[in-house]
Amino acid sequence: MKKILSIALLIALGGYTVSAQELYMPRNIKAAYQKGTRSMSGKPGPNYWQNHGRYNMDIKVDAETKVVSGQEEIVYSNNSNDTLKTLAIRFVNNLHKPTSPRGGAVSEDFLSTGLNISSFSVDGETYQVDSKNWGTVGNVRLKKPLNPKSKITVKIDWDYPLSKESGREGQIDPNSFFVAYSYPRISVYDDYNGWDRIPHTDRAEFYNDFNDYVFSVKAPKNYVVYATGDFLNPDEVLQPQISERLKKSYNTDGVIHIATAQELKEGKVTAQKEWNTWKFKTDHITDVTFALSNHYVWDGGSVIVDSKTGRRASAQAAYNPTTGKDFINSVKYNINALAWFSNNWPGIPYPYVKTIAFQGFADMEYPMMVNDSQFGDPVFAQLVQDHEVAHTYFPFYMGINETRYAYMDEGWATTFEYLIGIAEHGKQAADDFYKKFRVNNYINDKSAEEDQPVISMSDQVSGAGYGNNSYGKASLSYLALKDMLGDEIFKKALHTYMNNWNGKHPIPWDYFNSMNAGSGQNLNWFFQNWFFTNNYLDLSISKVSPAKGKYTIAVKNTGGFAIPFNVVVTYSDGKTENIHKTPMVWKANQKQTAVVINTLKKIKSVALDNGIYVDATPKDNVYEVK
Repeated sequence: MKKILSIALLIALGGYTVSAQELYMPRNIKAAYQKGTRSMSGKPGPNYWQNHGRYNMDIKVDAETKVVSGQEEIVYSNNSNDTLKTLAIRFVNNLHKPTSPRGGAVSEDFLSTGLNISSFSVDGETYQVDSKNWGTVGNVRLKKPLNPKSKITVKIDWDYPLSKESGREGQIDPNSFFVAYSYPRISVYDDYNGWDRIPHTDRAEFYNDFNDYVFSVKAPKNYVVYATGDFLNPDEVLQPQISERLKKSYNTDGVIHIATAQELKEGKVTAQKEWNTWKFKTDHITDVTFALSNHYVWDGGSVIVDSKTGRRASAQAAYNPTTGKDFINSVKYNINALAWFSNNWPGIPYPYVKTIAFQGFADMEYPMMVNDSQFGDPVFAQLVQDHEVAHTYFPFYMGINETRYAYMDEGWATTFEYLIGIAEHGKQAADDFYKKFRVNNYINDKSAEEDQPVISMSDQVSGAGYGNNSYGKASLSYLALKDMLGDEIFKKALHTYMNNWNGKHPIPWDYFNSMNAGSGQNLNWFFQNWFFTNNYLDLSISKVSPAKGKYTIAVKNTGGFAIPFNVVVTYSDGKTENIHKTPMVWKANQKQTAVVINTLKKIKSVALDNGIYVDATPKDNVYEVK
């Protein structure tokens, strides 16, 4: 197996053979390749596995006490070759406990007592589990080890208070709640790290297994519940007129007002029982979440997301009609985003039955839902919603370990945000927004942590360094690769990666290998340049040398990243010429390159235009020819 990792390795990818540069791998990742759970072809290895849970949950939200309680049964399958002696139980909401680690100070309203487990059993045998001192991950030692290729049934009764201060979840207002990460789950046990016991912090993202869920939410009268998955019983919990509107919205291209503020106020929306039980189901998904309110208006529409089959996806929005002005157009935004992402980038039909935009505070993605803020700026609001819907593909369609590799999902969502922004608002506006929010702060801050290698594990990079690695720098690498390969080959490679790892747990090396296979090229030089170095964005013109019938422009890559750029030539007659160079010019020599202009005309000046690859020292990007 050592030969597989050597520089001299010959990799067979898609019918061709190349000599591959070795990319650094941590020892645990090398071990996964040696065990055959991962493959240098980009595909899961012949011994790949992932564990699985079937969750059946009955959840109740008390709007008066603000307590969420639940009973759940998990049929957990150990598909690995390992004997498991413990279960790692993850409960993200314990972030609100005073003893949990956080990146900064919080108010009293953010804090809560966290998870209380009142009952815990495995295969019918009762366990005495004290969750009082648990953090975001607790451990339960099994009385009987869970053998390879076997199952157990875990039952848990639990409750916890909704935090008064809402972040990614909690109380939006006294009668609106976003209930995310709302149930204790069995943490991921994977082929390269074992149990995922990394403590959750307020900055961290998520990592979950693909599970099947059947769940119900018991809510008080007049509260509408919005949730991940198929809504199973609308006729039981909604009044007939409202249920009919919802069903009609599933097949309309327009926007239907499913429930108005006046109807909510008059009790004409939900069944008039003291409590209503809302039922949902969804399979092979990394999480479920829900929200509820007794005064949010409800809009809906739909759009065809798969032109071959005619399959539609529902687009919905729930918002406060007084404060949520941005959300008036949320369904239109969702319809546009679902169609565009399905048909353009990534160009894979939206995989779920719906998406719901819920007015909150987090600007955060969840399977089939987004929790977004009111900005008072329709263009910005659309872009944020586009970004969160783009996350459908990364990390939900692809089961990314966001905690360790946030750039594998945030970088792609930022890329798709930029590309759909071009379609919606034009390239200049998209470029301006991208530079302002994704690049400028990064490149203008010369502190060391800004230039940490992107491959750095996200839970070990702090502050702005985390944000820049996860969003801007990763996205720039994806866009640079798109520029270099061209849209056709880039999309083929991207689809190879997504087809290889849809519904599974890819890591960065799976991305590198899949893109190599899909493009039919050895791109390891490019990945080495972008992911494994301390490079940054900085080009300069060091010299322009005239000769008979040509000029040679020496371009120096001070920052080191293999970026595309334009050479803007201004001739003495005032005319200009724009010459585009892809990142391929840096393959042979990543420090400098020469651009030859064949012309009999006299050149007055030469300038470099890096576009969205904002240059650290733009003053040396212009050269006056004497």
